Amino acid sequence: MSDITKVALDAMGGDNAPGEIVKGAVEAVQQRGDIKILLTGREEVLKEELAKYTYPEDRIEIVNATEVIETAEPPVKAIRGKKDSSIVVAMKMVKNKEADAFVSAGSTGAVLVGGQVLVGRIKGVERPPLAPLIPTLNGVSLLIDCGANVDARPSHLVQFARMGSIYMESVMGKKNPKVGIVNIGAEEEKGNALVKETFPLLKACKDINFIGSVEAREIPYGTADVIVCEAFVGNVILKLYEGVGGALLKKVKAGMMANLRSKIGALLVKPALKATMKDFDASEYGGAPLLGLNGLVVKTHGSSDSREVCNSIIQCVTFREQKINEKIKAAIQKAQEDEKKENE
Repeated sequence: MSDITKVALDAMGGDNAPGEIVKGAVEAVQQRGDIKILLTGREEVLKEELAKYTYPEDRIEIVNATEVIETAEPPVKAIRGKKDSSIVVAMKMVKNKEADAFVSAGSTGAVLVGGQVLVGRIKGVERPPLAPLIPTLNGVSLLIDCGANVDARPSHLVQFARMGSIYMESVMGKKNPKVGIVNIGAEEEKGNALVKETFPLLKACKDINFIGSVEAREIPYGTADVIVCEAFVGNVILKLYEGVGGALLKKVKAGMMANLRSKIGALLVKPALKATMKDFDASEYGGAPLLGLNGLVVKTHGSSDSREVCNSIIQCVTFREQKINEKIKAAIQKAQEDEKKENE
């Protein structure tokens, strides 16, 4: 395996493209000597952006792509119709093993469709889930799935639990990660049909550390390392998490500026508060990988700044070094073999 991780970066996707995306690429190669970026997008535009920076030029390469997939476009139509878009060109490089990973802040739908259609699923993986890391009192937890599979089946959630456990153990160094399923109560008999059917299946899995149901209020306390749910529930949790965090921060800032005494107090607590807010900033941990594909696909927020883009790129190095795809492949294969033996 080469020491250099090649990352195909969609330079035209996201609210702040191409400026913040290119800046993030430059920051990544400045921080790490083991990364090469393949920037996909309109060549002239990207050349202009790169001219603003000093960086090791042999480690950022522009790959011309003349089209851009907009957020509002129907994903399937866009992937099929815009073959020279920055997303499609970059994903094809991952498919053809010209790149080890793909990162985009662009259309989530196009990234999900492209991941399955162009990069392709690992054999045996039924549905690839989108899995962001979310900050908690105990560090971070993996929320899986948060946006890829709205109508999931129990067998999908079991695979999510396995893939999530591998990711947390290998990438985040969490030994024997605790796996919980999102529910409306702690009792096994609670929940909707999907949760009730999935619970006993997870309980029977010998290769994961299943701790049972996790209620939404327990998530910020880090009760589980891997939080399993279908995408509708996961997306609601993620968006509420972000919204409450933002609103709370505004309230704290407003309170600190209320009068002279509070302003003096604010100056005293500012360093400690800054460090705490950094721990609770999801962008510190990079983007959300789409697990279970034949290559690494990472989706960052549409509003990503250069720091989040940089962190998402660096995240790809660990993913590759830890051979996450190979581990997922082996785990899925073993689970299928065990199931086959049980049915014989």
